[in-house]
Amino acid sequence: MSTLDRIRWKRTLRTPSSERLLGVLDGRDAVAVDLHFMPDGSAAGTVTLVDGAGIAEGEIPALLDRIDDDFLPGVDLDEGGVTFTVVLARGAESYESARSEGA
Repeated sequence: MSTLDRIRWKRTLRTPSSERLLGVLDGRDAVAVDLHFMPDGSAAGTVTLVDGAGIAEGEIPALLDRIDDDFLPGVDLDEGGVTFTVVLARGAESYESARSEGA
């Protein structure tokens, strides 16, 4: 099984015009994807790869194809309907603001 086939995706946020996905590989956060759907039917995405999480830079084109095929129905990377920005990160953490008591 290829590295990309072992990624397990979890949707962490969805709005009418965007969604955020987290790809977990071997129990570690490996890739975060933010997708934004434009009124003209195109899509733009930011793909953040966590360094050392198991996805090689050489696998990026195949990863983008997979994201296009799995999460962007009706939009085709090969036909110019998708723009991706790829970011390589040394580490990633999620932070959530605390709610004030009485708020």
